[in-house]
Formats: sequence, C-alpha cells, structure tokens
Amino acid sequence: MRRTGTTRRGALTATGAIAMGAVLAGCGSGGDDESAGRKGSAQAGARTAADRSSAGRAETSLRAQARGVSTSLFAQYETVVRTHPATAAGLTPLRDAVRAHITALGPGDALGLVRTRPGTGDARAAVRELAAAERRAAASHTQALMKAPPELARLLASVAAAASAHAYLLTELAKETKA
Repeated sequence: MRRTGTTRRGALTATGAIAMGAVLAGCGSGGDDESAGRKGSAQAGARTAADRSSAGRAETSLRAQARGVSTSLFAQYETVVRTHPATAAGLTPLRDAVRAHITALGPGDALGLVRTRPGTGDARAAVRELAAAERRAAASHTQALMKAPPELARLLASVAAAASAHAYLLTELAKETKA
C-alpha cells in the first residue's frame, strides 16, 4: 500500500493552524463602538446568571424527585424486612445501598417521614414487589437524567444502574425465597 503523504505530524500542524486562526479571529475588535460591546457583554452576563439560577432550581427539583423515589423504595424495603424477617439477610445490603443513594442525592432527613402500608402476602410475593419497585425506580432515574445537568446525570445514571442490578438480584432472591 502506498503512503498518501499525510502524516500524523502534518495533520496535527494543520489542525493547530486552523485553531490558531479561529482564536485570532475571535480576538479582533467587533466594531468601533466599544460601549455597545460592553453593554452586550453585560446583558449576556445577566442572561447567564438567570440561566444558572433557573438551572439550579431545575437541578434541585430533579434531586428532590429522585430522592423521593429512593426514599419510597427504602420504606418498602423496611416494610418487607419488618413483615418478613426471614428476608432480612438478603435485603439488608440492598436496603443499605438505597439509603446511600438517598444520602448522595441531597441533604435532608426524609427517611422517617415516609409511611408505607403494611406488607401483605407471602415473602416471595413481597420480594417480587420490591423487584418491580426497583425497576420502576431505575426507569424514573433514567428518565430524570435526560433533563439533568452533567454531574447530576452521572449520579442518576449510577443510581439507575444500581436499581437495575437490585431488580435482578431481587428477582433471583424471590426464586429462592420460601412462600
């Protein structure tokens, strides 16, 4: 095969030259009226501050929503463990992970505020219900991460992945649990 003459060094040099040209073009004066430029910069700064404030409120809302989903899930774990003590060994590590998710999602102490209905049915059905709740939580966190800023999106993606893994583990645990 014949060489084309384009080398990695040549490609990097060309890319650097193009980037330098773009930087130098951006550094030039946009016009004779410098006060108009400053006024535009001030308006852009005000818009940026307002955008940040709006984004902060949106992030706080997303965090609160995700925290509520995880708090509800935690309460379900508590109910199943309290109603079916034989499941405690398998559920405790998963419940503790959900508690860590709540802590990571934001400040507050809502763990004691969630009320759940008493568990009904057998232990196997209760564990299956927990698996379904974990799947719903994973879907909720995944949906929320589409609207989240990058840092929160990474956190929500991690929590959603953990919830999916928990759903799988709970499904397997339900198969092993006595009715």
